[in-house]
Amino acid sequence: MDIGSVNYLPYEDFVDVFGNVVEKCPLITAAVWSRRPFSSLADLEASINDFIDALPESGKEGILRVHPDLTGRDLQSGTLTRESREEQVQAGLDTLTTAEVSRMARLNTEYKDHFGFPFVICARMNNKATILRQLEERLRNERTIERACAIDEVKKICHLRLQGLVVPETSNKL
Repeated sequence: MDIGSVNYLPYEDFVDVFGNVVEKCPLITAAVWSRRPFSSLADLEASINDFIDALPESGKEGILRVHPDLTGRDLQSGTLTRESREEQVQAGLDTLTTAEVSRMARLNTEYKDHFGFPFVICARMNNKATILRQLEERLRNERTIERACAIDEVKKICHLRLQGLVVPETSNKL
């Protein structure tokens, strides 16, 4: 779908198509629908990012809290969103050894206990070794720094998901 088609989507269709570009947060896309018309994919993405940035810190933490634990019970039980499942598989998180699963579970628990929200990383831009290393390293962050880091990861995830839904503009210049 191109940006022109996006601009003509009725509200319900817009939310159906873009409702999970920010994991389990269709209210964000519902809110940015009224900012149409979007001049480009980048404009749509900027509108979503601006909405996120304008949220109070508690709202940003709310966005983080709905993210699944990496390799957690949602992956094991098959209840991940289609997008999250594909992203975790692409990063190799479905091929963790027993020791890696145990380490991931322990680190996820420590992280969630420490920060109050699950660890968020753009799995499609990382592999399982990098994800495990980042999880361990980011546990050392101060809460406000980690919240900002996690929101940046949400925006990376959103960027990639939007790219999968909207055909980028092509230049007619020769």
